[in-house]
Amino acid sequence: MGSNENLENLLRSGGLKAEPPDRKECEGLMRSAVDRLKDAQNSSLSFASRFDLAYNAAHSLALTALRLCGYRSDKRYLVFQCLVHTADIGKVQVRLFALCHERRNLAEYEGYMDEDEALLAQLLESTAQLLIRVQQQMTGL
Repeated sequence: MGSNENLENLLRSGGLKAEPPDRKECEGLMRSAVDRLKDAQNSSLSFASRFDLAYNAAHSLALTALRLCGYRSDKRYLVFQCLVHTADIGKVQVRLFALCHERRNLAEYEGYMDEDEALLAQLLESTAQLLIRVQQQMTGL
């Protein structure tokens, strides 16, 4: 995907830091994402566990895509927002990941988890699609 003006603007504003991609780090993030996505599909687990696993798989993939482009961010939500530029995914999927980030924060920091099976199904599907895109990017590292 490479750098583009939007990512460079985030770099200048301090939202992103420039850091060359690291193969071992990216491979570890990918292993984590694949394992979590697989486990999230286990219907014998609770909704909260499945959602957490799927969300964290998506985050690992989004972070991998950002790292492959030579950037890092300390802000979890920003790695999702950058996906339009780092993994060439649509804004609808980015909004889905942003919504899941909000739901994750409600569960993590306020103890509130709305069991929305349709949202989980969308998260699982979008994360599986993101996995394919990031795997394709990994071949160029």
